[in-house]
Amino acid sequence: MNPTQIRPAARFSPALNRLSKLARLDAAAHSALSDAIARPQVLRPRRDLLIEGRDVPHPQLILSGWAARVRILPDGRRQFLNFLLPGDLIGLYHHSRPVSPTTIVTLTEVTVCVPPAPGSHATLDEAYALSQALDEAHLLSQIARLGRMNAMERIGDLMLELHERLSLSDLTQGRSYELPITQETLADALGLTAVHVNRMLQAARRAGDLIWSTRSMTIPDPQQLARKVGRSPVRVLAP
Repeated sequence: MNPTQIRPAARFSPALNRLSKLARLDAAAHSALSDAIARPQVLRPRRDLLIEGRDVPHPQLILSGWAARVRILPDGRRQFLNFLLPGDLIGLYHHSRPVSPTTIVTLTEVTVCVPPAPGSHATLDEAYALSQALDEAHLLSQIARLGRMNAMERIGDLMLELHERLSLSDLTQGRSYELPITQETLADALGLTAVHVNRMLQAARRAGDLIWSTRSMTIPDPQQLARKVGRSPVRVLAP
């Protein structure tokens, strides 16, 4: 990973916001996390954060930008397993000498840092644990999308999930959020063709369910769309 530039840590509050919402960080944990965020590294789009089967040198925390877990088949077909957003953790394993089960590639310019080590702060460990639980829940949601949902349901369910996840980092504007990916990328995430995705997005616009403009997604009525696709918000904690 080759850093291209260093940016002020103040620009990376979404990651801090997300982990702070997952667990109430004490002053020491908050300070340690802020210190880590103050040492960012920047990667250009289409760069590997991790490579399938290779050693994971250390965990990484995404501060800005979008990345994705991807599996590339021998004939060049690819499946995006899930998207990774600001505040998500990469490579946080609890066994010795871990290797990456998938390749993780940047979709946009991505800024990362090395977060405080597990075991250094109890409240931060709680945030890490909840982040991993959410990561697992989102991967399970992706299995259900690909296995049992039709094309329109897959798109609606994923757009709702992204809104939920970005809300946790304070990266939504009401019912809208930035969506800096192409329809081809969305197709590779949902097991569809780009042509089919385009057709479904046009149908969703006509139905008043989704409005995808340049780099932005708006969900006019999230509750109505959730009822249509049968989605409930992801929960990993007892009420």
